[in-house]
Amino acid sequence: MGQTRISPASVIVTIAAVVGVAMFGSYFTGMNRDWYHRLAFPTWKPPDWAIPVAWNIIFVLSAVSIILIWNVRPRTGLTYWTMGAFVLNAVINVAWSALFFGNRLILPAVFDAGLLFLSVLLIMVLAWPISRIAALLLIPYAGWVAFATALTWAIYQLNR
Repeated sequence: MGQTRISPASVIVTIAAVVGVAMFGSYFTGMNRDWYHRLAFPTWKPPDWAIPVAWNIIFVLSAVSIILIWNVRPRTGLTYWTMGAFVLNAVINVAWSALFFGNRLILPAVFDAGLLFLSVLLIMVLAWPISRIAALLLIPYAGWVAFATALTWAIYQLNR
């Protein structure tokens, strides 16, 4: 672990990127709402208002994690691999919304959610040697995505 010195530019760029991912995902989430409300859900599905709250917390923690990792000096190849894993994670994250809400493809969304979970674990493993705090900040993300994967599977089972 090196020394961390937070640059204002990294904060601005990270916030813009995370907000962009959230907005892009929410674009798809707003699609096919009538279809979504007609689906059968397991009894353990959280209320609709809780899901964006959870995601907002996850996005804030992820942004802090990114900022911490990027600002550790000296930057190494591992830093860039970790940033690449964050980008891959963002693509997989948005893809879930596009599959589930945008295209009403529940089973592919289950597989995407599983990939999303694996991508969070990958980031945590890559981040650990750089910043243990940054890696630990992603625990709620991993937990939520594991839950969301099970929920997506249950929704698929109830609606096929």
